[in-house]
Amino acid sequence: MIAIIDYGMGNLRSVQKALESAGTSARIVSSAQEIFQADKLVLPGVGAMKPAMDRLEELKLVDPIKAFVASKKPFLGICLGFQLLADSSTEGGLVKGLGILPGTVERFPGTVKVPQMGWNQLRIVQKNGPMYQGIADGAYVYFCHSYYVKPKDLSVNATLTEYGLAYSSSVCAGNVWATQFHPEKSQAVGLAILKNFVNL
Repeated sequence: MIAIIDYGMGNLRSVQKALESAGTSARIVSSAQEIFQADKLVLPGVGAMKPAMDRLEELKLVDPIKAFVASKKPFLGICLGFQLLADSSTEGGLVKGLGILPGTVERFPGTVKVPQMGWNQLRIVQKNGPMYQGIADGAYVYFCHSYYVKPKDLSVNATLTEYGLAYSSSVCAGNVWATQFHPEKSQAVGLAILKNFVNL
C-alpha cells in the first residue's frame, strides 16, 4: 500500500488519482501508525516551508517520516514535499527542514519571474537510474514554485532544469525520490515517473 501524507498542504486527491492511474492503490494518511504500515510513502505539498514544518510538528509526523526513510522503503517527495527534505530554507527567514537530504532551499535569482509556473524541460543526469526509465531527455513537466533545492551532494541530482540557473528539478538517492515539479499534473511523463516509483 502507498500512503500519501495529509498535513493540510497538498493536492492530495490529484496525487491519489495519479497513483491509481499508475496501477496501484493509494491511501491518504495522517498518523504515525498509518505511515509505519505503508509499503511506500509520498509527501506532497503546496505552499511555504515554515507552516508545513509547523504542521508536521503539530501532528507529530517528523520522526515517523524520518524513521520511514531510514527503513529504506521507497519514499517520494513532491514540490514542497521535496523542499521539506532539505536541512533549511531561506523562505521567510531561516527555517529548519527535515534534514533528510543535506542541502538548502533558496529563492530563484531576481533575473527571472517568480514563481516559475508552467511547463519546463528536464535534463536527465542519472541516465541509467530507475526514476527516468522510459522517459526521454528534454521531456516537459509542470512546475509551480519560487524556491528550489540546492543539494550538497550533486550526485543525487536525477534531473536539472534551466530557469535563471540550472537547478535540481528532481533527485534520486537510494530509496528517496523527490521532484520539484508535479508529476500528478504532468500528463504522460508524470504518469510514467509514478509508474517507475510504483514498480520499485
